[in-house]
Amino acid sequence: MRSLPLTFCAAIAAGAISLPASAALAATANDDRSGTVSVSPSRVSPGGEVELRTEACGKGRSARGNSEAFASEARFEPADGKGLVAEARIRSDAAPDDYEVWVTCKDGHGKATGTVTVVHHSRPSPVAPVRAGGGGTAALAEEAADEGPGTRHAVIGLGLGAVAAVAVAFRSARRRRPAQH
Repeated sequence: MRSLPLTFCAAIAAGAISLPASAALAATANDDRSGTVSVSPSRVSPGGEVELRTEACGKGRSARGNSEAFASEARFEPADGKGLVAEARIRSDAAPDDYEVWVTCKDGHGKATGTVTVVHHSRPSPVAPVRAGGGGTAALAEEAADEGPGTRHAVIGLGLGAVAAVAVAFRSARRRRPAQH
């Protein structure tokens, strides 16, 4: 009769010992997270920069991200709120297409994927300071050159033409007069 309480106590002890182990396994299984990467802006031209955000790795961790469109690997750091943030530059020779972005958490317990679309614009714009004397103002100068002279230029031209006409008329009138001695 004494064996029944002893068996019951042994079963409770075995359950208590195995409970923390099963909870730890469940926590590990839940730690293998997968999520998404938000890319902003989602459409970018070659040479442009994008911001990447993910919550797949949890708060306070780090991760690395990459894509065939990126010039180099993106390194994620904790953001102000929750999740991780990184910046990446698009390769200058990237062809227009949709590219997959993948992120792997530093501890290996989490992955995330997203998409960035590379587009080409008809007019390339500088992505870094240009040592060409004017840099980004070249596009504005081109627009101004297409407009032609304005009203101010027309008034100045008419005024100069009138002054020239008066000078020619005055000089012609002086030559026509006979010289008086």
